[in-house]
Amino acid sequence: MDLGLFMMPLHDPKRNITDVLQQDREAIILADRLGFAEAWVGEHTSCSAEPIVDSLQFFATLIDATKNIKFATGVLNLPQQHPATVAGRVAQFDHLSRGRFIMGVGPGGLTTDMELFDTITKNRAEMVVESVEMIHKIWASDAPYEIFGKYWNVVVKEQVIPTLSFGPMQKPYQQPYPPLAISVMSPSSSSARQAGERGWEIVSANFTPTANVKTHWEQYAIGCSNAGRKVDRKKWRVARSILITDTDQEAVNYLAQENNAYGGYYDYIIEDMGAFKLLGVLKPSKETPDVEITRKNCLDWMVFSGSPKTVLDRLVAFVDDVGGPFGGLLMTQKDWDIPAMHKRSMELLANDVMPKLRQHTSSLQAAE
Repeated sequence: MDLGLFMMPLHDPKRNITDVLQQDREAIILADRLGFAEAWVGEHTSCSAEPIVDSLQFFATLIDATKNIKFATGVLNLPQQHPATVAGRVAQFDHLSRGRFIMGVGPGGLTTDMELFDTITKNRAEMVVESVEMIHKIWASDAPYEIFGKYWNVVVKEQVIPTLSFGPMQKPYQQPYPPLAISVMSPSSSSARQAGERGWEIVSANFTPTANVKTHWEQYAIGCSNAGRKVDRKKWRVARSILITDTDQEAVNYLAQENNAYGGYYDYIIEDMGAFKLLGVLKPSKETPDVEITRKNCLDWMVFSGSPKTVLDRLVAFVDDVGGPFGGLLMTQKDWDIPAMHKRSMELLANDVMPKLRQHTSSLQAAE
């Protein structure tokens, strides 16, 4: 099981953006040094609380500052960009990073971005599929291009000039193309089933309880079966909110503070999900009433916190509850309100907890 880092990223909007970007870079540099395999970073155009506008541009500043970690977009919001633009940007970054890239894609969940790019009334899930198909066709062919769809066309035909190299579009470093993953959050997600049918990988969101995470894999397996594809749990990553401190009491004391970053994170998520009637994402069962969706309950349900032993025990139980090992555990980055504590948490996860968790997952696989 690989260990990765996932950033929405979500920050206190009152913080200085220059400082925030540098701190996010610092987190990924530390993750690389600690042996994290992947770093996932989201992008949004019209939200000061989630301030990274271009994840590929952000990642480009980290290629030479890191050695091994792979960069994953979490996600490229495909309905908001022309497929040819995405194909070109991704191919270039794949070369710059020499293949240290995973292409996370999605329909976009920020309504102000949907309004900004005029996609709010469109079938964004359908747009994602069309965009991916067009991008892969661009990479699989040479000029001239004549690719027609419902939402976009990719045509480079009349102006092709071979002697001037006018016409060809870049192909990625990884052949035939970088691995592709889509994020899923809703219980029994149709997106997870679609990903299985299309051979994509999936990332389960950290802000949904264990019971819902389990349904993501169930739907993915159904999709694989529908398409006659082999089911491979390595294609499943799961993001979780994790806080590891030297003692259980240290974590309890921190989470009890009114302005702690984890509480602020779930305050934001609760308001966000509530505004769009998606509180079911946060519920451990369909019977859970809306009134029980509180900061305290979300911290209890979805944050693995405490000493290394306590968090290990919860992660072991989590792996067992979702039906066994998966390809990658993604630690969800929170705003570094106390930088030393957050760095220590990453260190304890990488050095103390993950080796023992991997022993557990290896024993499960050996027993199969």
